[in-house]
Amino acid sequence: MATISVASLDSRTYIVHMDESKMKTSNPSGANSKEMFEEMLGSISQLSTDSEATPPPRLLYAYDTAIFGFAAKLSPMHLESIRNMDAFVAAIPDRTMRLHTTHSYQFLGLEQGKGLWHASNLESDVIIGVIDDGIWPEHPSFHDHGFGPIPARWKGTCDNGTNFSSLNCNRKLIGARYFFKGYEAAYGRVNETADFKSPRAIEGHGTHCASTAAGNIVENASFYGLANGVAIGMRYTARIATYKVCWEGRPATCVSSDILAAIDQAIEDGVDVVSLSLGKEGGGVPYFDDLTAQAAFNGIRRGIFFSCSAGNSGPRTVTNTAPWLMTVAASYTDRSFPAIIKLGNGKIFEGISLYSGKSLKELPIVYGPTAGKKFAQYCIPGTLSPKLIRGKVVVCEQGRVLFSQMTEQVKSKGGAGTIILLSEGEDIAAIRYMSPAASVEHVAGKAILRYLNSTKSPTASLTFKGTAYGKRAPMMAAFSSRGPNIVGPDLLKPDLTAPGVNILAAWPRITSLSEEEGDKRRVLFNFDSGTSMACPHVSGLAALLISRHKEWSPAAVKSAMMTTAYNLDNRGSPIKDVYHGGPATPFAFGSGHVDIQKASDPGLLYDIHPLEYLLYLCSLNYNSSLIARFDWNFTCPKRITMQPGDLNYPSFAVLFKSDAHNVTITYRRTVTNVGNPPVGTYKVRVQEPKGISIRVKPSILSFKTHGQKLAYKVSFTAIKQIIESENSSFGSLTWVSGKYTVRSPIVVTWI
Repeated sequence: MATISVASLDSRTYIVHMDESKMKTSNPSGANSKEMFEEMLGSISQLSTDSEATPPPRLLYAYDTAIFGFAAKLSPMHLESIRNMDAFVAAIPDRTMRLHTTHSYQFLGLEQGKGLWHASNLESDVIIGVIDDGIWPEHPSFHDHGFGPIPARWKGTCDNGTNFSSLNCNRKLIGARYFFKGYEAAYGRVNETADFKSPRAIEGHGTHCASTAAGNIVENASFYGLANGVAIGMRYTARIATYKVCWEGRPATCVSSDILAAIDQAIEDGVDVVSLSLGKEGGGVPYFDDLTAQAAFNGIRRGIFFSCSAGNSGPRTVTNTAPWLMTVAASYTDRSFPAIIKLGNGKIFEGISLYSGKSLKELPIVYGPTAGKKFAQYCIPGTLSPKLIRGKVVVCEQGRVLFSQMTEQVKSKGGAGTIILLSEGEDIAAIRYMSPAASVEHVAGKAILRYLNSTKSPTASLTFKGTAYGKRAPMMAAFSSRGPNIVGPDLLKPDLTAPGVNILAAWPRITSLSEEEGDKRRVLFNFDSGTSMACPHVSGLAALLISRHKEWSPAAVKSAMMTTAYNLDNRGSPIKDVYHGGPATPFAFGSGHVDIQKASDPGLLYDIHPLEYLLYLCSLNYNSSLIARFDWNFTCPKRITMQPGDLNYPSFAVLFKSDAHNVTITYRRTVTNVGNPPVGTYKVRVQEPKGISIRVKPSILSFKTHGQKLAYKVSFTAIKQIIESENSSFGSLTWVSGKYTVRSPIVVTWI
């Protein structure tokens, strides 16, 4: 019995890389990869008959495209047998991942019938694959009105499953698949009372993301009258293929083996863009252990663009940091939902709320001891006194329970309304309150508390103003994960920022607004915030660029968006960081906020061939076994002349030792001319980071033909040791020619 227990506990899921050529050489019968792996696992199962208690190995997936290998549930004995095989490359334990618009298109400068939304640019078929928690296919954002036949090149299909069949797909939603074997191997069978075992969504995340990237036009979309307008995806004429990999729970759980299977299938199906709003929270993993990065690399080689969320762990470290991924941070648009709080002393503060009911006239305010017993200031269940709060406005501090739980407690105990005081550095995101309530930022919250402590009979009124425009924007969201990139500090991440706060998009009819039990409200469109919302904006925008420039590589599309991004807000000031209240840095927004109109005509491109990414990995001192996880057929040159900072990236990240003085580091870059007219001269403009002297050679680039490539070198010299409290400084390098401004951020870090 003891042996059975140990064996069962030790069995776990691994993703195993194999050398394709060696596997096929040892299996000349012509069997497909699945058959080869099944035969291999069967043979090691027979070898382990000496321990009858050991469960046999179980094949979950065979991978042919994203990587060559398989996912299987293996005991230590089975794993050791595989490690001893000649074709073995690597085995990586399965990991758990987490899921990380009526106005966005206007804020981004898109206008129907003009520019990138001109009919001529929307006619070509682009397919966006959304890897997430499924989709609600009946939503009007996924209707196929006006769509022609499905592209002949499409190889995908729509899987049958619980409450879902191929009839749920159409000429807009052309693919729908689901992957659950890795989840079930780790967590047991999918609870079909809590989720649909099919591409159909039980929660709203994937539906929201898919409609943001490519949702069809829906008139008069709103949230109870708020944010009323036209709901429309960034590339609304694109086809959508959904790949469900995240299952039951809040947040849903996604495992690497299922994600890898979805990427593998999406590549085979023929998508042009992959939108991936999930990842490991709290920082990335080394590229050689990052299965998403490895799978995406093989997609990039086939010309597929990958857009990924940066993570919601701000100010902690960014995730999805491989150089071939577009890593997207989240920021605010200029739309807000003001709630005016007027105190009894006449002072007025602006909060935010998605409550759309009647305003509250002047009423008594209670807080802490005047609202209940110990911890009543946090409005924890069981702490509020109905006798003390009935008919009054209750002040609650953020920190112990969800906002929805606070307001539910106040409402259930007879309170008239709620004012929630946000913690320092928290986002002022709009909350979908079921009762009169508003959130206020930290400074206003302290002023409200001072007023409460200054009078015996404090009062306040709440006025809900609906939808307003013109707020300072963009601003970086506090939750958005930041650099430096701990996996590759020689590479600046995130790459850029896009709208990701208070985004209105499609929502399943079955799912409550707050996704909380007891919330019976149902809508067609709902608000959500996260880098998950920013990512599909960029996925759709990339699809627009692919339509305009079919010859561009994924790296070229990425370069165009990065070098044309802006870092001043709508008031002409540096973009603000909500986390600390000061100017944001490239660690928060990368190159800046995406400007899709300028990106369509960038002047110059920093293009990268897939081979250059492999050489970059060589410069990180990856040995042959690590390189094989990306390309089993590639060998690093015996002499590596490239340094990590020489990757032809559209940004610069430079590392100096803390005591560096008069030390120089030189990087190389090559730009490709795509300007119009093709003949042009670019002059360099440098903003030097603090403590650094920069020399660019040559300082003038003269192009004569379209597609011409010219190289330059940048030398960074540490001339002044920076103080210890400021271990990073920031600048930029910009090539200027007429209407073109091709800007690259510079981050210098002392380590």
